Amino acid sequence: MCEAHAYIIHEGEEQIVLENVDLVEQEDNEVRLVSIFGEQKRIRARLKLYNNRESKILFEAIPPQSE
Repeated sequence: MCEAHAYIIHEGEEQIVLENVDLVEQEDNEVRLVSIFGEQKRIRARLKLYNNRESKILFEAIPPQSE
């Protein structure tokens, strides 16, 4: 199996968000990630890069809106 791992850029560095990602779903300004084990994470981000060869999904954080 070659599931991808999701990362987010935080302060200029890549940080792991979720391993063994099976599902990526965009919902407005959030992304829902689900692993092959059913673990779910939601992040406020947009897709920056998907690299199948490296099994990597890279997201860029969306800053919170000021009210």
